[in-house]
Amino acid sequence: MSTVAAPKKINPLLAAYLASLAAHPLRTKAITTSVLQFVQEVLATHLAGVPAQRVPKDAPLYAHALARAKINTKAPRMALYGLCVSAPLSHTLVGLMQKLFAGKTGLGAKIGQLLVSNLVIAPMQVAVYLSCTAIINGARTFDDVAKTVKAGFMSALRVTWMTLPLTIVIAQRYLASELWVPFINLVQFITGTYFNTKLKKIRMHMEARAKKDEERKRD
Repeated sequence: MSTVAAPKKINPLLAAYLASLAAHPLRTKAITTSVLQFVQEVLATHLAGVPAQRVPKDAPLYAHALARAKINTKAPRMALYGLCVSAPLSHTLVGLMQKLFAGKTGLGAKIGQLLVSNLVIAPMQVAVYLSCTAIINGARTFDDVAKTVKAGFMSALRVTWMTLPLTIVIAQRYLASELWVPFINLVQFITGTYFNTKLKKIRMHMEARAKKDEERKRD
């Protein structure tokens, strides 16, 4: 007598998310990225030691609560970046790569996908991310944006090169296929928080140096 294994049950929320991802991939990715970018910005602000924004004593209670939590105008801007820039860009680039290698399953195709992902897609995503975060963090000139990109580009790209292939290997070997997307989102959230924290520290260092230079000129 043969027995048939019962199908694995997955969390209803995860099942609903995966169904939404299948039915509306871009919209689901955009909303997910937007939420993660918001949380990432708040967390990075705390980790970088950015001083809390000062608010008037007579400001509403919610304003004081937001200031203590270090939730400022940059958090919704990062959410907007995730919604309108990061998710659509990633969706488009990955879609183009999939079309390029559609129907190809050999070793050469796998190596080609890895090279395109690491040498074309990743650098573009890192450059756009650093440029947008520089503007959100206060950069107003091309030189300011270029300095931020130059300061963080190779560091961010190296981390991406180290984590992306490893993330894919771990997902393929140790996780059920339905857990791949949440796992990759988690890894990207962690590395993104690291990038953002480092950028904030660089920005504070640049501002402190500029302030010292200005004080020396006055003296």
